Amino acid sequence: MSKLVPCMWFNGDAVEAAKFYVSLVPNSEITHVQHNVSDGPSGKEGSVLVVEFTVAGQPLVALNGGMKMEYTHAISLMIHCDDQAEVDSVWNAFLAHGAKEEQCGWLRDRWGVAWQVVPKVMFEYLSSPDKAAAARAWQAMMKMVKLDVEVLRRAFEGKSAA
Repeated sequence: MSKLVPCMWFNGDAVEAAKFYVSLVPNSEITHVQHNVSDGPSGKEGSVLVVEFTVAGQPLVALNGGMKMEYTHAISLMIHCDDQAEVDSVWNAFLAHGAKEEQCGWLRDRWGVAWQVVPKVMFEYLSSPDKAAAARAWQAMMKMVKLDVEVLRRAFEGKSAA
């Protein structure tokens, strides 16, 4: 197990959330479910306390904490997508399960967790030694909701959107 594992707080629906998250991308699975050993704030004896799972190989924990907690953008989870097809697939899966779209590749899932769905090429563009090209890609991204690889590429290359 990894030494550093983000723990996400839920109010009784940690299993449902983990099942959804592992459905998003390959190399994802639920690895362990821990049940409450006695009644407590997180639930009755035998109910689910913790779900250990991985998303794209990244270990995560979902905790049924016993009360609703609000998530902020102070921490978010990012999914690096290989291409536009993967961006579209992940994005649409979130929307189909109650997510709300936000700006610049961000959305909030039905539990309020902030996610960024980002094509890997975006990082190549932004770290380019060609600062003008990187700035064009950045400006194009700032105008988007779901990120569009082709529009980003054209902006990076200095080509018109048409």
